[in-house]
Amino acid sequence: MKKVLLWAVLVLLVVNLPIVRVLSISNRKNFSERIYSRSALAQGFVISYTHSVNKGRVHDFYIPTESDELELFMTEFVSYGAGIPEAGETEGARFRVIKDGYVIENLHRVIPRLLMAVGVVAEHSLTVIGAGDLLDADFSAEFFLKDYFKPQTSLVFEIRRVSLINYFLAKKI
Repeated sequence: MKKVLLWAVLVLLVVNLPIVRVLSISNRKNFSERIYSRSALAQGFVISYTHSVNKGRVHDFYIPTESDELELFMTEFVSYGAGIPEAGETEGARFRVIKDGYVIENLHRVIPRLLMAVGVVAEHSLTVIGAGDLLDADFSAEFFLKDYFKPQTSLVFEIRRVSLINYFLAKKI
């Protein structure tokens, strides 16, 4: 009987330890509204949106850091508008012209968390980057944030460690 009780306590401890590393996307005002993604941390992820001025699609590429922060590594866009970075603002950044627009690489902007609001017309989305090339994002597997959160909801994107129980009970993308 003591062995069974000991095993039960051990199992309860293990499933409650924060051991699963995830990208957590949560409602800033109600943290119980959240979704998790483990695959977004494997190779990185893309936050895409329609720019409010030039109406072109912008793709911001993020990769996780060793210290559980987010690094904006690259941005791809159709034309310049408010909020689009200049390559000259960041040492080592590289500007390239591509078929459908422009890319700025090597931005290396590290942030502890990303705060943003689900746009009404911006069509904010998250896409997981595939294995291999950083530009290997399968935009057919694009998750629109308005499908998970109401428009104008303030969101927090951050890397967290969660328990097995919390991971299995949460919505996942």
